[in-house]
Amino acid sequence: MPVSPSSRRRFVVRVAVVLLAVGPWLATAWAADAALAPPPVRQALQAAWQQHPSYRATEAQLAAARARLSAAGQPLYNPELELAGEDEGPDRTATAGLNLTLDLSGKRRVRRDAASARVDQATAEARLRRRNFAKHWFAAWAELQTAQQRVSTGERRMTLVTRFAGLAEKQFKADDISGLERDLALLARDEAQAEQSQLIAERAEAEARFRAVGGSPELLTSLTLPTNTLPPPIAPTTGIEQLPDWQAAQAAALAAEREVTVARRNRVADPTVGVRGGRIDYGNVQDNVVGVSLSIPLFVRNSYRAEVVAAQADADVAAAEAERIRIELDADRRRAIDSYAASQSAWSHWQASRGTDVERRANLLERLWREGEVSTADYLLQLKQTLDTQLAGAELEARLWRNYADYLAATGQLERWAGLEGTP
Repeated sequence: MPVSPSSRRRFVVRVAVVLLAVGPWLATAWAADAALAPPPVRQALQAAWQQHPSYRATEAQLAAARARLSAAGQPLYNPELELAGEDEGPDRTATAGLNLTLDLSGKRRVRRDAASARVDQATAEARLRRRNFAKHWFAAWAELQTAQQRVSTGERRMTLVTRFAGLAEKQFKADDISGLERDLALLARDEAQAEQSQLIAERAEAEARFRAVGGSPELLTSLTLPTNTLPPPIAPTTGIEQLPDWQAAQAAALAAEREVTVARRNRVADPTVGVRGGRIDYGNVQDNVVGVSLSIPLFVRNSYRAEVVAAQADADVAAAEAERIRIELDADRRRAIDSYAASQSAWSHWQASRGTDVERRANLLERLWREGEVSTADYLLQLKQTLDTQLAGAELEARLWRNYADYLAATGQLERWAGLEGTP
């Protein structure tokens, strides 16, 4: 059902109020249960899913599959009413008949079974689309958070190099540094301005990608990534049979097999039985007419064998596709676990490094520069390295969250973590 603009605005206000209310204790509460996403994130994701066109398309596909199941359960043939009249010389004949084709081969049952398999397939594919939506949503949110952190780091860089350029100007006027060093500081400031514009553009692109998957950045402005509370990877306790990818592939293979049965049953001719009655007039004499007919189509010109061959080929394709997906899921699960473990280890080492403390290093470098222990070029080079490390840390954090989302998806935990388990 479409959501009106006024309803959407009311929802935004409610969620914003919730974010303000839960902000102070959100990190602590989520750390106590890292198996679930923070409540505002789950609420925002559920709202994004239910308002996205993919949700409406998914619901329409499920409705179509259920309607086809209902149609397949109906009788194949309707009775036919036949009215006939003849007027030949003094003889007049009027008859009424009823014809019905009989489904003696069980076509209705096998078609209903095939349609039921298609419903199962549509259900599995709906879960797969929902899981993929959540995965893309979290990835886009992490990228937006990273872009915002990079812009903040860039602003800090602008503040530092602008202040340094001002100090260099004063030092130059006092003949403490050369004009070349003063110009180097000014060039560093101009370069920082150009790079900052690039960071702002990247943030705009990340925000656009997040909005494309139904995200609302304004709902999550007060929420940061709770990266330090991410749990370590563990070996999955369930097989790939629980993943929506595998279930959708298996359902497709089963539906294709049942279509083969339908094609085979279609090769069986169904007889048509007719009963008619009426009256015939021979001048002044009248008599009743009763008749029974039986007709059977002869599949001589077209035996419908090609349809069976085609259905069997489709079933072979679906079975091979399911086997391919099984192999890929097994490999992807191993990759996701290893990648998440590697990125989490890298994040832990990055946080433990003293080189990532931008404030401490910036103050130390400025003090050494004022005391003449480092040149202007060395100061700018080391400051750039420090800020680049900060920017790299934001990228590492985003990669950690992308790998965490992949890990949850590959181990069948993403829907529960995102709060979408059991939702339409």
